[in-house]
Amino acid sequence: MEFIVNYEKKRFELHTEGHIAFIDYILNSENIMFLTHTEVPKELGGRGIGKIIVKHALEFIQQNNYTLAPLCPFVAAYVKKNPEWSSILAKGYSVK
Repeated sequence: MEFIVNYEKKRFELHTEGHIAFIDYILNSENIMFLTHTEVPKELGGRGIGKIIVKHALEFIQQNNYTLAPLCPFVAAYVKKNPEWSSILAKGYSVK
């Protein structure tokens, strides 16, 4: 597995077994990273690939001093189940 930040396509990618799982993002001028869509190819389904890429994306956000706006329901659900990540939520954002 290889995690890549694809700046050109504005997405996080996880390359594995000849497939690419990804999370689209938007970064605004206030350093808020909006994670908008997560997609895992059906060939990789059921193996926790979505959770792995979300964790890598959140680590990237934290390490680069961005804050998170979890617009993607999958990302929001992950943060809700792993409340240690709530510390990187952008002001005004929560997961319920």
